[in-house]
Amino acid sequence: MDTPDQPTVVRRAAIIYNPTKVDLDRLRASVTRAETASDWAGSLWLPTAADDAGRQAARLALAKGASLVLVAGGDGTIRAIADVLRGSGVPLAIVPLGTGNLLARNLGLPLSNLDEATMVAFTGGNKPIDVGVASVRTDDGALSDHVFLVMAGIGIDAQMVVSTRPELKRAVGWLAYVDAVARVLPRVKPFQIRYSLNGRPHRPAHVSTILIGNCGLLPGNIQILPDARLDDGILDIAMLQPKGVLGWLTIWRRVTWENGVLRRSAAGRRIIERTESTTARVMTTLHAADIRIVLVEAQEFEVDGDALGPVRSVSLRTDPAALVLRVPVAA
Repeated sequence: MDTPDQPTVVRRAAIIYNPTKVDLDRLRASVTRAETASDWAGSLWLPTAADDAGRQAARLALAKGASLVLVAGGDGTIRAIADVLRGSGVPLAIVPLGTGNLLARNLGLPLSNLDEATMVAFTGGNKPIDVGVASVRTDDGALSDHVFLVMAGIGIDAQMVVSTRPELKRAVGWLAYVDAVARVLPRVKPFQIRYSLNGRPHRPAHVSTILIGNCGLLPGNIQILPDARLDDGILDIAMLQPKGVLGWLTIWRRVTWENGVLRRSAAGRRIIERTESTTARVMTTLHAADIRIVLVEAQEFEVDGDALGPVRSVSLRTDPAALVLRVPVAA
């Protein structure tokens, strides 16, 4: 007895691109080669807009039944589209075109090879990751939610984002942040907070900056939060409390030497354990699934490199395994 033919499943990607950053002809040619090699149908092409980083394009991609959304843009564009895709099950692929490309770095995606990046999009594997959610309250009492994939920051980190010169960013990429830090540090003033982890009573702290990470690698291969994982259901926290130049040098030693080198060996980890009390005085690391921070005075706040302005309180949590990312298949 003959069985009816099974309907052919058409796989079609939606390509969402930032027209100010992408060489569209090169991208189209690369996507066409990857489509042909992997037997996908022709993609749907959707540009972002000056007043919309990609949310509307992502909604249209879902409405059109896209099997995959490929984003050609920076961390801000990726964050906006991830906000729409989370919970949908539709994979998100990345062609990194931004300044920091922090998510791509943490995932080990190709950063400078367009054809490799598009091929990963069409032939790679799927990796569910957590999405960070920050609920912020401003000085006027307004409440709003913002997602992040890599890191949120209060204090120096956020001031650096605000102070980064756009023209320098376009010229030298992430090194523009070094210039911003050099201009921000001389006027840094520590600030007071109260924080609560996983619903416990609030504790006071006096800090210069707070970083809350879904993952921990920064440009320059700096491991600020080496234990942070994209899929562990928790957020990692670094509270920096340096006093003077010596304090900043201690932090620099920790994130470059201890986190970047010593942690790779058992002997190195034993050295870290013996010196942990010294570095803990200037850099405290914690982790929790639910974090609440109340600021005595409003401070600048950023998520994934997007400045959101001064806030008076922030509640942060994870949306576990809410976003599916396309990653290279392990050899």
